[in-house]
Amino acid sequence: MLFGFKNWLALMPMFTKRASSGDHVVKLRRPPIRLAVRNAMDVWSVKETFLDAFYTRFGVAPQDGWVMVDIGAGIGDFSIYAAYGRPNAVVYAFEPYPESYQLLIKNLTLNAIDNVVAFQQAVWRRAGHLVIDLSGGEPLQFSSREGISKRDEQDVVTVEGLPLEDIFEEQGIESVDLMKLDCEGAEYEILMETSSEVLAKIQRIIMEYHDIDQTHNHQILIPFLEAEGFKVSHHVNVVHADIGYLFAERN
Repeated sequence: MLFGFKNWLALMPMFTKRASSGDHVVKLRRPPIRLAVRNAMDVWSVKETFLDAFYTRFGVAPQDGWVMVDIGAGIGDFSIYAAYGRPNAVVYAFEPYPESYQLLIKNLTLNAIDNVVAFQQAVWRRAGHLVIDLSGGEPLQFSSREGISKRDEQDVVTVEGLPLEDIFEEQGIESVDLMKLDCEGAEYEILMETSSEVLAKIQRIIMEYHDIDQTHNHQILIPFLEAEGFKVSHHVNVVHADIGYLFAERN
């Protein structure tokens, strides 16, 4: 961050909790991008995307002219990373949590990005309502479940969910060059409940996986993707044993 952020010194209080949550801006040196953030986790996400280049190191560099889908777009760091300097590329970004979505829109405006199409929706196995659990307190780690929040249920928000099939049809997407997922465990519902016909339209997938239980883990997901015609590479997270990266590319 010392060499990658212009204003790294101003961001340090966010990591020591001496800065309140609210409006802060990360200023990158190269490329000259500004991103509005609200806390240290947002700054860390920007660092992983732009400085560590996780999605490129463990996957592939986005190319001009590609059609890309960003599932779990957060504040827009990957969408902007993929769209910046690639005027012929288009990114469809999906972020269901209202606060994160507003930051996504703000960051697209801050950087004059006009080739990202943003949706305040969740991607799921079928159309319907989802409940986002806010009890964890960290927006980038909120998880979701099917249903509508009850009147007496606190720390939740109800959002709209759509399957990939509906999204591709509504947006006229015939082929996706790169799909990125960071959706806190929803990757299993999204990918493993999608038809082979729809998955066949996806050329590459780069994702952060989350091992949840015996039926929702990367050891189940890898052979599933291989059976769907992908060659899969796996990268562990040296800090968190239940998190890692998968890159799947059509043979």
